[in-house]
Amino acid sequence: MSRSLDDAQVAGRRVLLRADLNVPMQGGQVSDATRLERLVPTIKELADKGAKVVVLSHFDRPKGKVVPEMSLAPIAGALAKVLGHNVSFAPDCIGPVAEEAVAKLNNGDVLVLENTRFHAGEEQNDPDFAFALAKLGDLYVNDAFSAAHRAHASTEGVAKHLPSFAGRLMQAELHALEKALGNPARPVAAIVAGSKVSTKLDLLNNLVAKVDILVIGGAMANTFLAAQGLNVGKSLQEPALHETAREILRAAAAKGCEVILPQDVVVAEVFAANPHTHVVKVDAIPPSMMALDVGPATVEAFIHRLPHIKTLIWNGPLGAFETKPFDASTNLLAAAIAKATQEGKIISVGGGGDTVSALKLAGVHGDLTYLSSAGGAFLEWMEGKVLPGVIALSKDLSNMG
Repeated sequence: MSRSLDDAQVAGRRVLLRADLNVPMQGGQVSDATRLERLVPTIKELADKGAKVVVLSHFDRPKGKVVPEMSLAPIAGALAKVLGHNVSFAPDCIGPVAEEAVAKLNNGDVLVLENTRFHAGEEQNDPDFAFALAKLGDLYVNDAFSAAHRAHASTEGVAKHLPSFAGRLMQAELHALEKALGNPARPVAAIVAGSKVSTKLDLLNNLVAKVDILVIGGAMANTFLAAQGLNVGKSLQEPALHETAREILRAAAAKGCEVILPQDVVVAEVFAANPHTHVVKVDAIPPSMMALDVGPATVEAFIHRLPHIKTLIWNGPLGAFETKPFDASTNLLAAAIAKATQEGKIISVGGGGDTVSALKLAGVHGDLTYLSSAGGAFLEWMEGKVLPGVIALSKDLSNMG
């Protein structure tokens, strides 16, 4: 298990903090500060304990070159507002400029270094670049679970040189995921939805061996329905994956995992806002129509199962939620899961970009047990993959400081 801040002596020491400052920007301003807000507990704790906090992060994809519009300078300003604490900025993350900025820090100060991806060595996990970063700190804290699936210099390489610890956000994320998939209260249900089976094959194959109930929604469900010989009309589906879908269903049956597919769907002739829609059984989809949401009977059937479920994992909205009225099933189910969670009847963990957006639109994103802001890292954890940034924190370098 990774060491946490409880195990770190930080007073008077330079703490290299890997954060995720890769936030959405519009017109040079941060348009959603959620990721910054989630960093506050770790940064405040380190600063309050007298650490010199040196923040590392990537931003966007500059591909190893300096791209001025991808600078972290404006984000450092936004972080200062969220923290209610002065934050300084250095226009490089290694070398004399960075070293001088770090040397000026007093205990409790916070410094943001420039975008790590301005150097090609970051994504290459170049040992020299990792060492140049490590020179700036006495110990390393990773609070960027969302980047932990990448073996980059600032997420994995630095940990080879410094005593390493999980920040409070990383700690909370790992704790939530362990409760959801590692050693969960059973029965466990997983809701997996999205547009394509092809992007979630590893996820589905891992989950059928881990959960008791697997709910499949979104356009992915169309592929499973078509694989069973149903006519899904003009619905988005993947004919090349019909046999794969059948293999997943066979694997689930062999593992004792119940798979729940839609029994009814909301169909329309065009995918547009507020078109003429019908609710039909899945065996009665008209040839000229497409399924764009699961139907009310499907959602009600699962809601009736909720009292018998102890742990629930959610990845992917049930329908084309960005376009009304195809957000209805996601909203209905989200409200029921939020209520069960708030009543202490279920542990609920959601994650993935679309899932977070859908739950925000449903107005319940604060009501689940845990909502992961990580996209790829959350998916890879659910797929049962080893995350380099997490493994790096469990290596014992205590003899180094």
